[in-house]
Amino acid sequence: MPELGLYTAIAWLGLPIFAYLLGSIPWGLVLTRLFTSIDIRNQGSGNIGMTNVSRVAGSALGILTFLGDVLKGTVPVLFAATILNSNQGPGNTYLSIVALAAFFGHLYPLFTKFKYGGKGVATTAGCFVVLAPLACLIALGAFILLLFASRYVSIGSLAAAIVLPLAVWLSTHSLSLTMGAGVMSLFIFLRHSSNIKRLFSGEEPEFREKK
Repeated sequence: MPELGLYTAIAWLGLPIFAYLLGSIPWGLVLTRLFTSIDIRNQGSGNIGMTNVSRVAGSALGILTFLGDVLKGTVPVLFAATILNSNQGPGNTYLSIVALAAFFGHLYPLFTKFKYGGKGVATTAGCFVVLAPLACLIALGAFILLLFASRYVSIGSLAAAIVLPLAVWLSTHSLSLTMGAGVMSLFIFLRHSSNIKRLFSGEEPEFREKK
């Protein structure tokens, strides 16, 4: 049916836009504004992600922020995968485009004028739990191992970013998914540049929830 083809084409074109807009929702800022009087952008490290929200506003809001950021990646990628399962579509390249749109929405959110974006770890996990579950599990293992060994979330995050592209390639043998993972890992490192400097200077805070 021509209409079905038209609707599918609209969905393919619209999903990356939807993914970017969903990625742009600053859950850490929204939740701390709703439940506290804190402007998270002016507290702690100024980041609106789980780690800073947990330190400043408590672990409950930190966990909610993490879940919101994960769903930024999971929801649009699941939608895209559903379309591709029911129609002959462009495959893993398109899935990577949708995932990257959500990821860059999180890093450069439209709703905060492209500022105060997160560092991308949770949204990347949300994407790859759908795209490459085994690779996501391996990267999660690297994160947990290095977090407990070092007590620094940043070290765990960077370890996961290093492991992810290789794990994606080994588990999927998809060049487009591996390249998507590589781009995300590169930007995760770039977004952690201040953390890396603090690690070398001994000024990076260990992870502790608000008492």
